Amino acid sequence: MIHSTNTLRVRYADTDPMKYVYYGNYAEYLEVARVELFRGIGMSYDEIEKRGIWLPVSEFKIKYLQPARYDQILTIHTYVKKIPGVRIEFEYEIFGEEGERISEASTTLFFLDSARNKIVKCPDFLMQLILNHWKDEQNTD
Repeated sequence: MIHSTNTLRVRYADTDPMKYVYYGNYAEYLEVARVELFRGIGMSYDEIEKRGIWLPVSEFKIKYLQPARYDQILTIHTYVKKIPGVRIEFEYEIFGEEGERISEASTTLFFLDSARNKIVKCPDFLMQLILNHWKDEQNTD
């Protein structure tokens, strides 16, 4: 398993008239968390794309447990719990400042060869980074 943690502050522009985060903005928060997970294991999204791989989202699920609010600092835990094949699955938990769980989510992306526009297995250069950072679930904090 790979686990990363990121924080962000809710901007006013992210909220609706009640100053709750507009539901559609959670997808952007999850994208930030994914990008940072890749950066944390040693490769930026930009570098992955420069090597000819795109990662389109094929599935997005979210459960809203309570609203995130304007100016709140959110902590996003991102997990990869399965070794990727042609898809990579991410799970997320978003917490508020008091440690309250705001939402749970998951996204599935697939590896696409940008030159051939074909779905491919996780490329070796990325798989090696994933395996180098993989930890058993019992040993993660």
